[in-house]
Amino acid sequence: MPAKHDSKRSKIDALLEEGTLNPTPEKVRDPKFQGSEFFDPHDAVQVKYEMLRRVSIDNASVTEASDEYGVSRPTYYQAKASFDAAGIAGLVPKKPGPRGPHKVQGEVLAFLQARLVPGEPVRARELASLIRAELGIEVHPRTIERALKKTAG
Repeated sequence: MPAKHDSKRSKIDALLEEGTLNPTPEKVRDPKFQGSEFFDPHDAVQVKYEMLRRVSIDNASVTEASDEYGVSRPTYYQAKASFDAAGIAGLVPKKPGPRGPHKVQGEVLAFLQARLVPGEPVRARELASLIRAELGIEVHPRTIERALKKTAG
């Protein structure tokens, strides 16, 4: 059986990898999270859920719960809205960065569509080179394929 420290490290690694690692576990002051094997202040989803439960079930004020769990009141309200909309899955942080092919819109999309030949396969690598040469924009060939598939279907 691995040492307790090793299993704790692997959980922290897993939380980090999944994007659910609480960046400020030391701010969580709820006694349940102190020295417990079940309640983990490093688990952002668990911390948010317990904060919401504290207000909803234990009738704590939002200010009191926010302070106890080391977050701002706006963060509480964002967590509440996300939980109300999607349940526990709503508490899982969204991946950062753009959602979708943001570079392949408007002028770039028109540029691509003008160079498509009906009945021939999409040559995404060639199109990426043309975009780079003529428009000065770096676009991955797979992004081009996805964008053209989305507009065609």
